[in-house]
Amino acid sequence: MTRPDLPVFEVLPELRAALAAHPLVLLQAPPGAGKSTGLPLALLEEPWLAGQGVVLLQPRRAAVRGVAARLAQTLGEEVGGTVGSRVRFESRVSARTRIEVVTEGILTRRLQRDPELSGVGLVLLDEFHERSLDADLALALLRDVQGALRDDLRVLVMSATLDPALPERLGAPLVRSAGRAYPVDVRYLPTDPAGRVEDAVARAVREALAVHPTGDVLAFLPGVREIRGAMAALSGADALVLPLFGDLPLAEQRRAILPDPQGRRRVVLATSIAETSLTLEGVTIVVDGGLSRTQAFDPRTGLTRMVTTRVTRDGAEQRAGRAGRTAPGVAYRLWSERTHAALPQRRLPEVLEADLAPLTLELAGWGAPDPAALAWLDAPPAPRVEAARGVLRELGALDAAGRITPRGRTLLELPTHPRLAHLLREGEALGLGALATDVAALLEERDPLGGGAGADLTDRVAALRAWRRGERGGGEAGVLERAERLSRHWRRELGVRPDDSPPDGFAVGQLVALAYPERAALARAGGGGRFLLAGGQGARLPEGDALAGAPALAVAHLDAGTGEGRIHLAAPLDPAALETRAEWRDTVRWDPRAGALVAARERRVGALVLQSRPLEGLPHGERVAALAGAIRSEGLHLLTFSPEAEQLRARAQSLRQWRPDEGWPDLSDSGLLETLEQWLGPHLAGVRTREELGRVNLLPALQARLPWPLPARLDELAPTHLSVPSGSRVRLTYHPDGSPPILAVKLQELFGLAETPTVDGGRRPVRLHLLSPAGRPVQVTQDLRSFWNSSYFEVRRELRGRYPKHPWPDDPWSHVPTRATKKRL
Repeated sequence: MTRPDLPVFEVLPELRAALAAHPLVLLQAPPGAGKSTGLPLALLEEPWLAGQGVVLLQPRRAAVRGVAARLAQTLGEEVGGTVGSRVRFESRVSARTRIEVVTEGILTRRLQRDPELSGVGLVLLDEFHERSLDADLALALLRDVQGALRDDLRVLVMSATLDPALPERLGAPLVRSAGRAYPVDVRYLPTDPAGRVEDAVARAVREALAVHPTGDVLAFLPGVREIRGAMAALSGADALVLPLFGDLPLAEQRRAILPDPQGRRRVVLATSIAETSLTLEGVTIVVDGGLSRTQAFDPRTGLTRMVTTRVTRDGAEQRAGRAGRTAPGVAYRLWSERTHAALPQRRLPEVLEADLAPLTLELAGWGAPDPAALAWLDAPPAPRVEAARGVLRELGALDAAGRITPRGRTLLELPTHPRLAHLLREGEALGLGALATDVAALLEERDPLGGGAGADLTDRVAALRAWRRGERGGGEAGVLERAERLSRHWRRELGVRPDDSPPDGFAVGQLVALAYPERAALARAGGGGRFLLAGGQGARLPEGDALAGAPALAVAHLDAGTGEGRIHLAAPLDPAALETRAEWRDTVRWDPRAGALVAARERRVGALVLQSRPLEGLPHGERVAALAGAIRSEGLHLLTFSPEAEQLRARAQSLRQWRPDEGWPDLSDSGLLETLEQWLGPHLAGVRTREELGRVNLLPALQARLPWPLPARLDELAPTHLSVPSGSRVRLTYHPDGSPPILAVKLQELFGLAETPTVDGGRRPVRLHLLSPAGRPVQVTQDLRSFWNSSYFEVRRELRGRYPKHPWPDDPWSHVPTRATKKRL
């Protein structure tokens, strides 16, 4: 074997020493350094490996095949000898194989079957900067194996752009390779382009071909639709224009990756599949549209939708690096430098935003139903884990405690999402195995008919079966070919024969409802293609869709969107099929239009009501919960706070601020809304309507919020009235913000009083609103002594002519305080 001279070999001695001394090592090396295609062979005879095998993880199937082929070629062998490869449903290994290149999920399957990872001494996690869900899970499981079972197992984490905090977070040494990448001239636009990205990319590609007489072009676009649009826009270009995306047949992928046999210049239009691992020989020009398309999971709805987002800075760096792998190159970034500076540095780890049902089932199968049992770089968010457990419990894969069930074990054996595994297993049990394999295959693939063909999944099954019979023209051939290949794999797994007969729409719907039980849907009143899902969300079919008149649907693909989701794929569902899942429940809910509680005994499947009977006796707890929900939804204005109740709240809130250590309850709007059930619940007996709710006396309910000895402290520290020198008891007005309470009193009632009255045990002077004989404020003060000595004489001069019957003495200090006129004195 003649080992190629790869840049990463410059740090090979340092890397060997690090792996000999540490179970976990990090390697950062630029694109093209030879991490994937050189290191597995270079480390194969290390003493600590002791003749064991090497497993190299790649994030994509295309990368697995490409890297395995390059490694085998270096040895002068075919894949399946010393170097083997595994992707889902495809294994090219033999008894001689020592290096296996696999997708990340393949390693998880192997660990579930053999936790000790027998015969493997080194695992390399490549392109780790992508932080895929499977890569994070693989690292967590490998660290668990190292700590409990295999202290001799080595793990090498590799990427061109690693998070600088990673060495400290993992407690692992970092080896850096400067590499020998050729310089890349990165060019930006003065401003961000307007219009479609495919048009901008096509213009930039034509310009690059004209400016640079040599070198192939690699252009990045977010998805297949944009790739096709750019191909159309580049029609007639003086170059061979080729697509590259994950769903392409292997032969077409190889055509895009390898130089053209006839020596023609190539323009490769690729998705993010070309960011990493794959080396496209001859590429010296990169055109980056700056967008990528990923799946975003919404845990509130349990739905996933495709979103197009800007590339991150580390992703842009990976893309630009493609131009400098074999020669100096140029990268055209179709955005401004200002926009680049605002891009996120790196992508968010997938574990923080993905559908966690597959991971949660894997963890349960591993014996760690609580994710906290493993060491994560970023722990799976607890709310998403709980939502995933809910899905898996409904599929019968987990028990109430989150432990895996025997059914869950059978689902884990099938290399697909637990929903589709459940569809396949249950379909087999119902005698619908052949149909289940077709439906599962189509749900994993892109739509072969496109959105213009309507939403009925049954039509897709019919198109697949027609294609299987040799009939052409009923859909996109490439998609149907992949779907048939996948269906064939599933038929082999289940041991069923293909069925080419016309599919039964209700049977298709029954299978879809098995995979997505929360997406069984009933037509809303008024029809129009609007449906309510069992999960509680609304959804709508495109206008004029043939399924719009169906009384019930099983929805497969749905864009969560905002408000009503848009149904992309569904099948008709026999409403009678819902009966097997239905349960009788007593429900109490608030009808905002009627302004009243509605109580019924309902036969339900989630949010779907199949039957309803009025419920006479209203359980108090459900009454309270429904009324509390109404108040939180519509606001506290549904309740009537008397002036006494409002002042009680203001007094307590003032003391809560004045004396924060005394445990005064929160009677603010937010505090009351949060604790409605506790303070209001006991006073809601018999209440059913908005009017009755408004008549509830809230004063005793609020008083009950003050535990002993706070009621007495309230009267002591925040009294409702104060006595003044005239003998009157004057009401105080408190404010919930803790500002000084107001004592509005006629000026003549305070003659001779030097000190401003106080509350809060003498700590806080009140704010005096000194009133004229007519009860109008003439002065506001918290310093009564100063008023008598100065401002009083201005007030006296202004008012004594207007109110001559009232005393206006020259000396307010010595005059008798009074409520009366001069005549009554």
